[in-house]
Amino acid sequence: MARNETIILDCAGINRALTRITHEILERNKGTSGLVLVGIRTGGDHLARELRERIADIEGVEIPLGTVDITMYRDDLGSRGSLPIGKTDIPFPLDDQKVILVDDVLFTGRTIRAAMDALIDIGRPQSIQLATLVDRGHRELPIRADYVGRNVPTSREESIQVNFDNNCPVEVRLVKP
Repeated sequence: MARNETIILDCAGINRALTRITHEILERNKGTSGLVLVGIRTGGDHLARELRERIADIEGVEIPLGTVDITMYRDDLGSRGSLPIGKTDIPFPLDDQKVILVDDVLFTGRTIRAAMDALIDIGRPQSIQLATLVDRGHRELPIRADYVGRNVPTSREESIQVNFDNNCPVEVRLVKP
């Protein structure tokens, strides 16, 4: 680990946060009826799988799981040049479902806006709720998470890195310039 990096969540902390988020999702939605998980590629899809496993352990029900790629919905494509386009895989109808949209880090809100645009193009959910492992502030759009693992105030120059091992989050680092 470099001197300017700090681990803000280790594996045990991530597990506690995801377990708490799972219970909050189940409590707010009164169980799993009509509930689906959609992870944003590339960090949110891993976390959505983790949440799905926890829901199955608690409720004994395997809820639908999908992934959404937001590349073509980004509002900064012109300034970023060409980006690789991933695959959106939502093998179930979104109409009238309670969608839990999952991302690893919430920052400006622009990724979430792009993901919501993509979901609305696919179907008309009953609701879209947002779950994120880390909320670092600095919103540019009026978006807030319904479920947060940890709030980490940062400067704009700092970054948050979620490190995965075998598709499982193992640590979250705050990287200072």
